[in-house]
Amino acid sequence: MGMFLPENISQRITLFIGGKLEFPFIKKEELMGTFFIFGKNNGLYAEEEILAATDLGKRTVAHLTKTVRMFHNSPNKMDSNFTRENYTNRVLQISIELRDNSTNSPISLSQMNKRIAGDPNILIDCFAQHIACHQQDQFFEIFQPLREYQLPVSLRRKLEGRMILLGFNVRGSSALPYESPLGAFFMWMKKFNS
Repeated sequence: MGMFLPENISQRITLFIGGKLEFPFIKKEELMGTFFIFGKNNGLYAEEEILAATDLGKRTVAHLTKTVRMFHNSPNKMDSNFTRENYTNRVLQISIELRDNSTNSPISLSQMNKRIAGDPNILIDCFAQHIACHQQDQFFEIFQPLREYQLPVSLRRKLEGRMILLGFNVRGSSALPYESPLGAFFMWMKKFNS
């Protein structure tokens, strides 16, 4: 799970946790994009794997929708201090996990910040809170296992055979400033992998 729009979301989360930004740190007119990749190691090829991933994708959308509703119905949970405290509690959990899993070599601050800013729990809350705060629509699309011909050459090794669930803070794909939802994700992946 990750967020790919806005492109500098990692820096914003880090600055927010550090008290240098206030909530909301994504403006209403900014496009948000989130992604989930299924079949990460070997791709999905068997019918039962594809059905299981599709079901997981549907449950993920239902969970995100429920989370947005929860934030919308509890405006105090979108207060900067409350949100920062929740993110900070998650940072402490991540710090303990990293410390317990590290092999005698200390974790650098940049590694720690990268892990924190990419944490699925923080990102899900970030996406849901901003949709609730700005009272926006949300749109999700799941893409069946991607085939070689659907992918840019530079992304084939990473994404072939995988299913992708994309979510945005707009009503539908026609509201996106891209030809397709996948186009936006592919552009970010190319930048991210270079």
